[in-house]
Amino acid sequence: MSLEEDLRAETEKWLIRAEKALETVSARGEVGERFRVNIAAYLSDCRYFLEQDDLIRAFEAVIWAWAWIEIGQDVKMLISEG
Repeated sequence: MSLEEDLRAETEKWLIRAEKALETVSARGEVGERFRVNIAAYLSDCRYFLEQDDLIRAFEAVIWAWAWIEIGQDVKMLISEG
């Protein structure tokens, strides 16, 4: 596999994980909902950048989404439903 193929595969793997993770959390109040909105925006950006073959920005966007999920859970603004 080429570097580009590896980066695309890794980005798509984390995109799927992040989308599933977002589905399994609920927002706690208005701040939690802002977390969810930001995460969804990063995931949307990731998909857009993948379509444009901008793999670095796509990977950055999915990593930011994942970070927001983890931070949201750590500060109890996102609550796991499962």
